[in-house]
Amino acid sequence: MLSTLVVSLGVLPAATMAMPASSNTGLPANVARACGLPGPGEASCFALRRTDITPHKHNPNGPNATPSGYGPGNLQSAYNLGSASASNGGSATVAIVDAYDNPNAAADLAVYRQQYGLPACGTGCFTKVNQTGGTTYPTGNTGWGEEISLDLDMVSAICPNCHILLVEANSSSLTDLGAAVNYAASVKGVVAISNSYGASEFRGEASYQSYYNHPGIAVTVSAGDSGYGVEFPAASQYVTAVGGTTLTPASNARGWSETVWSGTGSGCSAYISKPSWQKDKGCSNRTVGDVAADADPNTGVAVYDTYGEGGWLEFGGTSVASPIIASVYALAGNTAGATYDSAYSYANTGSLNDVTSGSNGRCTRGRNTSTQYLCTGEPGYDGPTGNGTPNGTGGF
Repeated sequence: MLSTLVVSLGVLPAATMAMPASSNTGLPANVARACGLPGPGEASCFALRRTDITPHKHNPNGPNATPSGYGPGNLQSAYNLGSASASNGGSATVAIVDAYDNPNAAADLAVYRQQYGLPACGTGCFTKVNQTGGTTYPTGNTGWGEEISLDLDMVSAICPNCHILLVEANSSSLTDLGAAVNYAASVKGVVAISNSYGASEFRGEASYQSYYNHPGIAVTVSAGDSGYGVEFPAASQYVTAVGGTTLTPASNARGWSETVWSGTGSGCSAYISKPSWQKDKGCSNRTVGDVAADADPNTGVAVYDTYGEGGWLEFGGTSVASPIIASVYALAGNTAGATYDSAYSYANTGSLNDVTSGSNGRCTRGRNTSTQYLCTGEPGYDGPTGNGTPNGTGGF
């Protein structure tokens, strides 16, 4: 366990890093976290696995012919992306940053794409490197391996024509993960970088923001899976903080409905300044989040992973939402330039699905309701879902 955390801009005492009380606090009985509690100076992945879904190798002639959980067709339908997913993204690369190695990543990705009739991801489509761009990979880790499979499958589901760059950090320390983000940002063609991990806010976190400060690249970060409360790096003013919803089929014109997922993170940062494009009045600092997508494990997504698992699984968590949103940015093709892409949804709210109900906890005291939006879905902007979920690519 690290006693100190050395960063490019100073040294942070390990004692200032808060940790949640239990790795499965607040989760339903049929859900488990892929990654354990973070140690001092570390982050945890936010993938949530359904434990009541038996992992299985796909047998097209057997009882498990259809994997449990939403597939690409469901997600593209829910977010009005069918046309864009079919034709856009061919020149774009979406980078995934995770810790440790999944040695089966390429093979498992191929199974997922074949199952759903997506274009095969051969040479040049999928690339795996370590945090400095080399091919000496870090130690394997099955929990983070699940996260890796989830992230790769979600990019494939939303942007099947995109190239995918997997950057594996040496460890789950924030310095290693940050170095991996910086490397991803240096690679030509990368338009979005997804980060499905985080840690409780801590004094001194503002100095870590340099890792995520990449104008012209959409850096997405999961808001967290422990209900109301803010995580870092989702709190960074330079990223798109991605909250979570419960996504269900509906007999309306859209064909789907969404409410706030009770497990998503949100709130008012204790340490990070407010970006200029945020105008909400109940938080003088950075408000989390900006946009959202499906994250409820009980309305989860199908994932194929054989590194320590048996094949088809179902996952939720804001780990689902972050790579979905990163891939929508890639489909939209608007990330180039010296701007922060998180601002785009604030100027294009009419191109998003407004999520107006549901809650992820308590954020008010007594009769004061001025901050109710920080934990409750409301018309317009709210903390748990930001400006809303994708309705095509116009909000990105």
